Order: sequence, then structure tokens, then C-alpha cells
Amino acid sequence: MTTSFQAGGRKTVLGMIHLEPLPGTPFAADGSLGGILDRAVRSATALRDGGADGCLVQTVDRVYSVEDDADPARVAAMTRVVRAVVEATAGDGFQVGVQLMRNAVRASLAVAKVAEASFIRAGTLVGVTLTAQGLVQGNPHDVMEYRRRISAADVRVVSDADSMHFSWLGGDRPTGRVAKDAGQAGADAVCVSHPEERRVLDMVASAREWAPDLPVLLAGHTTHENAARLLAAADGAFVGTCLERGGWGGPIDPDRVRSYMEIVRGLER
Repeated sequence: MTTSFQAGGRKTVLGMIHLEPLPGTPFAADGSLGGILDRAVRSATALRDGGADGCLVQTVDRVYSVEDDADPARVAAMTRVVRAVVEATAGDGFQVGVQLMRNAVRASLAVAKVAEASFIRAGTLVGVTLTAQGLVQGNPHDVMEYRRRISAADVRVVSDADSMHFSWLGGDRPTGRVAKDAGQAGADAVCVSHPEERRVLDMVASAREWAPDLPVLLAGHTTHENAARLLAAADGAFVGTCLERGGWGGPIDPDRVRSYMEIVRGLER
């Protein structure tokens, strides 16, 4: 199933499903995978029932390798979780995405292809960024060669261009230029975020200027209060905390999803 990201078209709202540390990572709890899988499925069905267009299944393993690599147990666990989410939400055009943090892009592609997910998110497809775990360097040639090798052209790639997960090292490259670089490297969409509303609107405008045909998604910091203003400019959003009861990490509330979606769909009338 392919995604429906469109520049200037229907807004795409993707809820966040944050996973607890998976097997094969330092902070994984013994015997936790069953509970992780069950919570992921409940979150995905709550998003679907609330009218969201899809979800992004993202690892929150606390510490990460900076390489484009992932432990085999971690990849196997992620594949099992994502496949369960795909099966639970099948038949409604619900899009499921994969992100193995920090930047295991090829592993994410493999999981998405095998589990029949729709897209992946790549924190660093092009350029270099500094993170708490160290320097993360993009390798678009190897990513796109691997995508071709496993026949995953149907798995769309969303690349961070300027966000909480990626900032161009040195800070001297316009957001739009990074977006253009990502598009030329094979990304199907880019995402941006910033806590300051004016700043994120400037990021979206820059991406539009440099890469007018590339869909631009918001990668955080939207709320029910600012969604109408921010999504009037962007093509969609990854949405987390404001859909969860009790804040980040809480259960997704279908009623919060519905009210958020009513705001977004109102922009399309």
C-alpha cells in the first residue's frame, strides 16, 4: 500500500506510536515484547477510529547507534509489531510508517517491505547532524541502492529537513536547500518542526521555494490550538502528545483524534 502524500492536496495526519525499548537494545525489559505489541495495536486502532490517516511506529530505545544499522533481534521485533499494526488496521486506507531510531534507514526499509507498511521516516537522509549519541551522517546512495535491491520503491521515504531530530551541522544551509537535496536523493516528502510557530512557517515556506513539488509535513509541536494555522501551510503532520491522555506516552484518545481531524478537515472545505 502506497502513501497519499500530496503537495497542496488533502492533508495527511499521522499519529505517533512510540515503542518502549525493544529486544536487542540496552534498556529492553525481559518479556516486554507482547505488551509493546498490544499497546501499539491499541494505539493504531484508536488513531484509525478517530479518523487519522495513518501512524508512524517509532522506536524509543533511549540510546542508539549513530550508524545505519540495527541489532537483528530489534529488527525482528519491529517487524512483528509493525505487521500486527498493519493487520489490525487493514482495509481502510490507513497508512503505517516505520522509523528505527536513530537512523537505521535500511533496516526501516526492510521492516516496511516485509511487514507491508506504507512508508518510512529517515532522520538523516542527507547531510550530517549532531545528536546526543554523536554525529549522524546520511548516506543516500546506500539507502537508495538498498531500496532498489529489495524492490521497495513502493515504500515511500519521508526525510527530516529541519526538526528535533535533524539540524544541518553548521547551520548554514537553508531548510529549503536541505529539502531539495533530500528530494534529489529520492525522498518522497520532507518534514520540519520547531516550537516557535513563526519559525516553522518559515521552514515550510523555504521548502516550498526550493522544492515546490515535494510534500512538506510537520514533525511535531502541533496542538488543537495551532493546527489550523500550521496545517494551512503544510501538507500534513506527524502528531503525538496532543492526542494522548496524560501527555507524551499516554494512551491515544480517539475523541482527541476526532477533534483534531475536524480542525484539519475544515481546512479542506
